Amino acid sequence: MTEIRTLARFLADGAERWPDRPWCTAPDGEATRAQVRTDAMRCAGGLHALGVGEGDHVVLLLPNGLEFLHAWFGVVLAGAVSVAVNPLAAGTELASVLEGTGARVVVAAPGVTVPAGTTATSVDELRRAAPAEPVDGPADRPASYIQSSGSTGEPKFIIETHGMYTLAAEGYPYWLGLAEDDVLLTSLPLSHLNAQAYSTLGSYGCGARLVLLPKFSASTFWETARDTGATVFNAIGAMLEILAERAPSPAERAHRLRVCYSAPAPDERRHRQIEERFGFRLVIGYGLSESPYGLICPVDEPPVYGSMGRPRQHPRLGEINHVRIVAPGTSRSVTRGEVGEMLFRNPALTPGYFGMPEETDAVLRDGWLHTGDLARRDAEGNHFFAGRLKEIIRRRGENLSPAEVELVLDTHPAVSSSAVIGVPSALSEQDVKAFVLLQPGTSADAEELGRWCAQRLPPYKRPRYLEFVEEWPLTETQKIAKKELPLDRTPAEVDLAQ
Repeated sequence: MTEIRTLARFLADGAERWPDRPWCTAPDGEATRAQVRTDAMRCAGGLHALGVGEGDHVVLLLPNGLEFLHAWFGVVLAGAVSVAVNPLAAGTELASVLEGTGARVVVAAPGVTVPAGTTATSVDELRRAAPAEPVDGPADRPASYIQSSGSTGEPKFIIETHGMYTLAAEGYPYWLGLAEDDVLLTSLPLSHLNAQAYSTLGSYGCGARLVLLPKFSASTFWETARDTGATVFNAIGAMLEILAERAPSPAERAHRLRVCYSAPAPDERRHRQIEERFGFRLVIGYGLSESPYGLICPVDEPPVYGSMGRPRQHPRLGEINHVRIVAPGTSRSVTRGEVGEMLFRNPALTPGYFGMPEETDAVLRDGWLHTGDLARRDAEGNHFFAGRLKEIIRRRGENLSPAEVELVLDTHPAVSSSAVIGVPSALSEQDVKAFVLLQPGTSADAEELGRWCAQRLPPYKRPRYLEFVEEWPLTETQKIAKKELPLDRTPAEVDLAQ
């Protein structure tokens, strides 16, 4: 196989090819690739002065902006490993991140308080050092840890290698048909892999421009897209739904956006509504922090509604990504159309979770990544999401996926979005509870939605309880935070069995 680049080589190549071309516009300024790399080399020198060596862990506690890029790339060029924490979560997560990774240096805004035994520094302080010569090495060594939640509730740190990043950076423009004249807009936090590997490194490596926003704001999104000349953006979780819930305005079509990369896949009705209303192509994909190579719906083919797409491949290396669907808990492949667990094998797989050998062994077996996600595949090789293994609801001796019920609810004309969970049942096992957010200006009662489900689902899959919500609790990546939905009975719910 052709050599996979390290991030140090990747950053050098981009700066050499487009040294003076404006690259990143952020809340704290604008810079070229060469300028960002030079400042990153100074940050690497500053980190070395603090005793940071190869393989050491450095926590980044910074908002979206050029300073984050200087620090992140500085850690890379110092040969160390970055651990980015969203500043909004610093009060609750910093101590556990420091304890879990053993990091002793935190790069943050001036004045941030850190535990005893930890050194706090700012990007400005690091940049005062002389530039350091970039540290390079094999592409399979760790470049960063992405924080996620473990099955026990403890934080886990997903190891991202240099090769994972560069393969994603080379693939992303290929999957979406990007070129040097594109402008990538992202409001997703740089503490997550999506904004890091796709928008940031993808734009850096293909000559396109990058616009970093501090956060997602539905009230200013369209004006920002227009003013920055954005052509492509990533939307995950509830972002598109939030935009669609706002009153129509001329601004939502007064832009150059032509592609939105998003997940999860909406139903056909919603997919068509989004494209027709906002005037861009909606491209659905599937990826995860354990591997940025997942699935993608081809941008140059008609949409297959509801599909997550087909295996992502590489523009230079060809077919490197393989997918299997197996019966849960086995290695037996299921038949076409049957639901099973998705497995991936490619050179962009995580080596595992830092300090968690049991968690690593649970997901990496015989070279395959066990995603914990359920899917089915059609005759053309398109994959359709069918739920999460750990979210499976056990009811009346049968297993059901919340995604199956959500898909039915979401097709009702009055429903904007839904979330289904299993709740304790007096008869043992679980009952099905649905939370529903209605479309603005529409109405529907619980009984109507209950009848809708009864016409489309077998009895054991129908919601027992239904509760309307005014808004969703969201994660920092704008996904519905199901863990925050109440398991107990509430006065607002309706018992559809009565």
